Amino acid sequence: MELLERSSFLDTLADYAAEARQGSGRLVLVSGESGIGKTALVEAFRAQLHGARWLWGACDGLLTPRPLGPLLDIAAQAGGQLSRLCGRAAARDQLFGAFLAELDSPAALTVVVIEDVHWADEATIDLLRFTGRRLGRMKAVILVTYRDDELGDDPLRLLLGDLATQGATRRMGLPPLSDDAVRTLAGQRDMDAAELYRVTGGNPFLVCEAIEAGWPATPPAVRDVVGARLARSSAPVREAVQAAAVIGSGIDPELLASVTGGSAAAMLDDCLRTGLLAADASCLRFRHELLRVAVAEVIGPHRRSELHARVLAVLQDTGTADPAVLAHHAHGAGDVAAIRRHAVAAARRSSALDGHREAAAHYQRALRYADAADRPGLAGLHEGLAAEYALLDRPEDGEAALRTALRHRRELRDQVRVGEDLSMLCGVLRQQCRGEESSRAAEESLQVLQSLPPGPELAVAHARAASSRWEMGRHAEAFDALARALELGTRLGRNDVVSLALTLTGIFLVDRGEDGIGSIEQGLRLALAAQMQQQAGDAHASLQDCCAGLQRLEAAQRHYRAGVTFCERRELPAAMRRMQGAHAETLLLLGRWPEAADICTELLATPGVSSSNQLCPLRVLGTIRGRRGEPGGAELLDRAAALAAGIVSPKWLAQVRAVRAELLWASGRLELARQEARAACEQALGRADPWTLGSLAVWLWRLGAEVPLPAGLPEPYALEITGDWQGAAAAWERLGRTYDAALTRIVSSHDDAGLRESLAVLDDLGARATAAAARRRMKELGITSIPRGPHAATRAAPAGLTAREQEVLTLLSQGLPDREISRRLFISQRTVHHHVSSVLTKIGVSSRTAAAREAARLGIAPGYAWAP
Repeated sequence: MELLERSSFLDTLADYAAEARQGSGRLVLVSGESGIGKTALVEAFRAQLHGARWLWGACDGLLTPRPLGPLLDIAAQAGGQLSRLCGRAAARDQLFGAFLAELDSPAALTVVVIEDVHWADEATIDLLRFTGRRLGRMKAVILVTYRDDELGDDPLRLLLGDLATQGATRRMGLPPLSDDAVRTLAGQRDMDAAELYRVTGGNPFLVCEAIEAGWPATPPAVRDVVGARLARSSAPVREAVQAAAVIGSGIDPELLASVTGGSAAAMLDDCLRTGLLAADASCLRFRHELLRVAVAEVIGPHRRSELHARVLAVLQDTGTADPAVLAHHAHGAGDVAAIRRHAVAAARRSSALDGHREAAAHYQRALRYADAADRPGLAGLHEGLAAEYALLDRPEDGEAALRTALRHRRELRDQVRVGEDLSMLCGVLRQQCRGEESSRAAEESLQVLQSLPPGPELAVAHARAASSRWEMGRHAEAFDALARALELGTRLGRNDVVSLALTLTGIFLVDRGEDGIGSIEQGLRLALAAQMQQQAGDAHASLQDCCAGLQRLEAAQRHYRAGVTFCERRELPAAMRRMQGAHAETLLLLGRWPEAADICTELLATPGVSSSNQLCPLRVLGTIRGRRGEPGGAELLDRAAALAAGIVSPKWLAQVRAVRAELLWASGRLELARQEARAACEQALGRADPWTLGSLAVWLWRLGAEVPLPAGLPEPYALEITGDWQGAAAAWERLGRTYDAALTRIVSSHDDAGLRESLAVLDDLGARATAAAARRRMKELGITSIPRGPHAATRAAPAGLTAREQEVLTLLSQGLPDREISRRLFISQRTVHHHVSSVLTKIGVSSRTAAAREAARLGIAPGYAWAP
């Protein structure tokens, strides 16, 4: 039927193609509900675009997606290096590079279509993120289709939000047909076009199928349409179409013929005559996924299992099928032995391609069908699952899997594996801020492995024990264990152990106030050279942490950008979230509070973030809210303190207590502030890094308490404590920490002009609680005509809201519910709810209706006619 109301979209696509021919590549996100005509639009564009090379891939609705499925489809069409790399299961970096090289052809425009991205695996999502950031200078167009009514919270929604910020990205949302278009399609047929429009909602696919079925004589449900068409076909054709539905979205005619026992050519013609399938250059496809699902649903259970078994048998004979596809058909066939075999292979393949969510799903499936008597096999599956959970920042699930594996290994008296699992358990428990248990697991692992011939497991156990001992302040023992790990790892030629030991050495040195950056960089180079992705991600995060710890804030931001890019491409959310929290802290120090608050809000609203990765966001957001005088700051700091206490690390707890001392001072509760700073300082002395100690010592000095002045305090703290507050403020400003410079002047200066200037800095930052303390001190000094600070209305203006909060308020003012705001901003509903609560607090209202009115009055968002 005619493609109606899509000419403007075709014209726009033609414009994008023209821009791409000039070297300005485009990634076009084509969205809409199922049946809206995304594929039809792309096919119409292909028909009118001349002189371009087209490559086509699709994501499949398997139980667990095959890693990089669309890339494998494209490689089969493109041939060359990309095909060779896919054939030998090359590393993901190589595949991504080859794909980029395939796009970057100077000879002709390349158009890549990737369909049904709502089913995409993690690796495909990362491929799109990787490519979208590099497409702007290529002669290529990538058309990505997805159903915008089937988006989850993570990770596809995050990808779409990320791509939206790239200069090469364009959006194209397809609307339903108008009632006039439906009337046009109905033509002169004897049918109620208005009722047809109402029933189908203007969905082009449903409209066309209803018309084809003879609306309203035949119900327009897709299953009924499919049933009517198959009823008019012969039995062999029905069986072939059913087999095609079981095979999946892209159907190789030769495979279909093998499964049904017919001729590929005859099968192709017969299937096409049903009108349910269409052919492209390499395969058959159902004209719409709704049709495939409808066909699959009418197949009886026994028949469906039989078809899956046939497909599985044919694919296994080829020896080249994707293990994820084999696992899918093995599950459909109920073939337990095949499920066990192929699910494990699929898990390993997914993990190798950094598809860790898919790998975990395959391990879970393998466990559901595992032989209960095969304890070594069960232990191995649980260990593999635990490793994936650790990368996915799911330590509670990882702990459960590890403890099950440990039980099996102990029953088997496999001491090497027992020691290795205990070492892994140490890290998993630390992710949950269970420091004492983590330390016990590390020491037990060491005890078990030391009774055996030395191997890499013992070297890793030494490194884990070193980390735990360091956290507990046993620094000499930590360095001793680390030296043993480094020596053994070097002797065994294990670069993973050497990389870990070098990274930890650098961290320990920085904690002592020394420069350990070179050691961490060396560890990172080793990890990258050996393609140890998790190790490299941790080293990236440690580089960022330690640069920030040394107040090299520009370098910390540089390492953050490099590290997050690395982790995004390899699906390493645990390391990435750690870096995001550390970045928020850097932004806090630099006075970029709205950005820091946004990052913390997003992290804390993300389901499943581990306790250790909540620590930094809780402290940073609690600090910002406390300084701004906003509600909730104390509760956030309490939560951070509870987690820090669980780690049994003086450093983490001291950082929280330093903030508490500052906020108690700001509220005028000086004795409580003194107690907080003194207790923390006594606990951290000799066990925390110089900057953390300095933050406590300076508050003791400011509050008139006796200061146990440690040696080697950083310059700003040492200068202020020795009476040179001017030098201290200047040192803070050289570091870019304007808040700390202003605070130093407020506490120590008697200069009218300097105090007013510092007060202006606090007002600009929105630090209302700190600014109130500054005004009190200025009054005590006899200063008159003190600025009153921003008016309430000014504080509620855009400068008082983060960029994200302004977006939320604008949409809220249009009467949109949280679900719709979530969809438009590509954030979770939980995050939207948090932003709405924050907005209501900041502008001083208690309802969404009042927020809309206040926003309109202040000019933040357009007015909205609310019902009384």
